Amino acid sequence: MIDSAHLTIGPDVRLREALLSLDRSRLQVVFVVDAEGRLVGAVSDGDIRRGLLAGATLDDAITTVMNPSPATVSPTATQEDVDILKRQRGIRVVAVVDEEARIVDVVAEGERIATPLSTPAVLMAGGRGQRLYPITKDIPKPLVPVGDTPMIDIILGRLRSQGFRRIHVSVNHLGHLIEEHLGDGRHLGLEISYLHETAPLGTAGALAQLNGEVESEFVVMNADLLTDVDMRRMLGFHRTAAASATIGVREYGFEIPFGVVRRDGDLVTSLAEKPHHQELVSAGIYVLEPHAIASLERDEYCDMPTLLSRLIDEGRAVGAFEIHEEWIDVGRPEDLERARRAWERAAR
Repeated sequence: MIDSAHLTIGPDVRLREALLSLDRSRLQVVFVVDAEGRLVGAVSDGDIRRGLLAGATLDDAITTVMNPSPATVSPTATQEDVDILKRQRGIRVVAVVDEEARIVDVVAEGERIATPLSTPAVLMAGGRGQRLYPITKDIPKPLVPVGDTPMIDIILGRLRSQGFRRIHVSVNHLGHLIEEHLGDGRHLGLEISYLHETAPLGTAGALAQLNGEVESEFVVMNADLLTDVDMRRMLGFHRTAAASATIGVREYGFEIPFGVVRRDGDLVTSLAEKPHHQELVSAGIYVLEPHAIASLERDEYCDMPTLLSRLIDEGRAVGAFEIHEEWIDVGRPEDLERARRAWERAAR
């Protein structure tokens, strides 16, 4: 990613000065921004050459030759979005702009989008990890190593690679060990704070501490999930749906190990030998608006299904975002072993 401040010029700049800026940028493009910093156009070497051939002079304002509809993406765009736009427009550089059309970053040729997001993320790390006992007797589950790396470090690394910087961690069982390990997050390039549970509060109860503290949507995920889900795409989905909450969902298949009999009264209507069923299940990843947690009381137990059901009963929109990427819920010893094998494959 590139510091966009070195790639911008004002609309009153002359073509002569713009050529000097283009030469310094080495990206063959500069962006034109107004007095409030809003993007109004882009200029390449080709734009200036075509302008000069059409009769413009080096003393004309850059607005006479600029492209008034430059290629842009939002901070929640994915790398796929950037790649598609580059192919469609035949360009090498894309500006990342916020909702007010201000440039927050630039993705050049060979770079990947990783614009820091203002969206905070909450990791629910207060569980006891009883299904992993005795591994979790003296260590909280988020600190259980996968390979040589604590699980929570892997999760935080993936969040950081997607642009998240502000992280809240909900802690209870052996939470002091998590705090000692992560600290304030500066050594990880993050800003970490903690939600302290004085007692187990379920999968949503600790979020009451964020009432009045968050001003925009935020991500919530369990701290025992190893997944490559594209959180930027999920945020984009959530915003497009104008939802109060969005649930990450994935397909779960299971087979009934018996022949299933259906009947009408005393008469059998059909038989199915060990039928296979597919259901959508919650993946433990959510996007919530601030008003979605307004009903939560501090230190009151609440699980996520209860909170989301309240929203649905209120007539609020709750979206379902399908997850197709790798996803491992490290709840049981066999899940931990599967996560370790996946980590070893990735390392190789």
